[in-house]
Order: sequence, then C-alpha cells, then structure tokens
Amino acid sequence: MTRPRIAVSSCLLGEPVRFNGGHSRDRFLTGQLDPYVEWVPICPEMEAGLGTPRETLRLESSPGGPRLMTRTTHADLTDRMSALAHERAAALRVDGYVFKARSPSCGIHGVPLYRAEGPPLDRRNRGLFAGVVIAAHPLLPVEDEGRLNDALLRESFVERVFAHARLRELLHGDWRPRDLVAFHARHKMQLLAHNPELYGQAGRIVAGAGSRPRAELAAEYALTFQRALATKASPGRNVNVLHHCLGMLFLDPAHRADLLAVIDSYKAGLVPLSVPATLIRHHARGQDASYVREQSYFSPYPDALRLRNHVPAVADRRA
Repeated sequence: MTRPRIAVSSCLLGEPVRFNGGHSRDRFLTGQLDPYVEWVPICPEMEAGLGTPRETLRLESSPGGPRLMTRTTHADLTDRMSALAHERAAALRVDGYVFKARSPSCGIHGVPLYRAEGPPLDRRNRGLFAGVVIAAHPLLPVEDEGRLNDALLRESFVERVFAHARLRELLHGDWRPRDLVAFHARHKMQLLAHNPELYGQAGRIVAGAGSRPRAELAAEYALTFQRALATKASPGRNVNVLHHCLGMLFLDPAHRADLLAVIDSYKAGLVPLSVPATLIRHHARGQDASYVREQSYFSPYPDALRLRNHVPAVADRRA
C-alpha cells in the first residue's frame, strides 16, 4: 500500500522543540500510524530561529489583523513567521498535515486572540503559520492531535490521507488514460460514500480520458476527487454503498437476508461499519467478484489500523 507523506508538528513525534524544551509526543501518531506513513516534521518556531527553551507566544489583536507576539517582551514575530509560512507552503508536497493543537503558530481551531492587556477577546482563531499553509492548500487533509482523539475524525482524516497518496502516486508517474480509468473504477464506491454529485462529475471527467490533454485531465480529476473526499462520508451514504455492492453479489436468499439485517444494524447504530463491510468483502472474495473485492472503499487504509470499529453517534447517523 502507498505510504502517505504527512507533515506534522515536530513536537508531536517526540522532538524536544517546545517552548520549555519538552515535547508533546502523540501515541496514535508515533505508535499506531507510524509504520504506514512517511513523516515530514516541521517546527515553525525552530525554523524561525527562536530556539528552545524560548519565550512563549500568543496572537494579539491589531487594526491590521492578528499579530504573533512574545508574551513578556512583546516582540513582534508576525513578518518573520509569515514569510517562513509562505516559503514552506509553496514547497509543501504532502498528503496531509497534523498540527499542534491551540498553538499560536500551528493551531487550526480554538486559538485565543488577546488584547495587548487583559483576557482573550475570543478563542475561535487559527495559528499564523497554519493559516497560511491551509490557505495555500485548501483541499489538503489537516487535523490537530486533539481532534484526532475523536474516532470519527481520526478515521476520516486517515482515509483522506491515503486516498490523496494513491492519487499522487498515480499522477506523478508515467500514467496513461487507461490507468486513470482503472484508478477511478477502484475508487467509485469510496467517492459515492462521500459525495454522490462529485462522484458523477468524476465519472464524466474520466469518460473523456484519451481525448483531452493529460495535464488538463489530471488537474480536473484531482480537484474533483479531492473535493469529493473532503465531504464527510455519512452513515446514510455508507448504507447506500453497501446496498450497491450487495446488489453485485450472487447470494442465496438466506445469506442476502442476513447481510441486509447487518446493514440495518449499522444504520441503527448497533454495529460499526467494519461489520457489514467485512462481510461483503468476504463474500466478494469467495465469489471472485473482482469489481467489489477491489474497491478502495473496503480497504481505504491498512486493515491493521482498525479505524472503522466505532459506532457513529446519533448526530453523525443523521448527517
């Protein structure tokens, strides 16, 4: 399986680069995920020459927008960090990014914005470095280590990262139109689970393979593919995909009824997606139903990660 390249805040891999000389090693990243990915560690503070230990930073309000300031000496690091961020963003070639949560440089959610004095004005901001990177790569899968503690967000992020990696591997190689057709055929059910409208659009793009310039075809397909995967797969759309795949299998009435019952149990929130997905894949292998068996939907990332073993919450099931 393709190894995704994932940028990551260096401290999350255990590197002692935090303001106090410590680290914030994340168990999921350095344990469960580590064998399957290639890390690209980045610490903006160290690259900006701040060193460690160092004075802590914060975002401060100003008429021209948030400024990145040192807390005690009030040194303004905005221009230095912004220049570094633009340089890094322009050269970034990765399939995903995991940022340090709530960092004034790397946070992507909930970063406090302060007045020059007093309590925070609000906590709904994005770190300066992260903001530049995300603006430059709006479809790049990004998360922080805090949100990756949520099983649904973790599974969604990892799925997107591996999908981006497979697409990168295809389009950066010596591909031919038939290779794109085959790639799309393997990813049809995965796209359908995320965004049925863009699934149809991707199919129409692939239908023109061989009659359009390669670069134009690749760019349009990549944009549509990544936009589709950026839409969260819902239980309802997963049920639709499971029924699609079940319809392609030749089962006796008893086995078909059993599988329909398991799909209904998933829809009701009684079992995780891994249960009906594993059963359908098992029957596809037994029948040599290659189209179903080879769908990326059933193995969007290494099976050993076991990320589909969670039951969606009621709110997620209604999405």
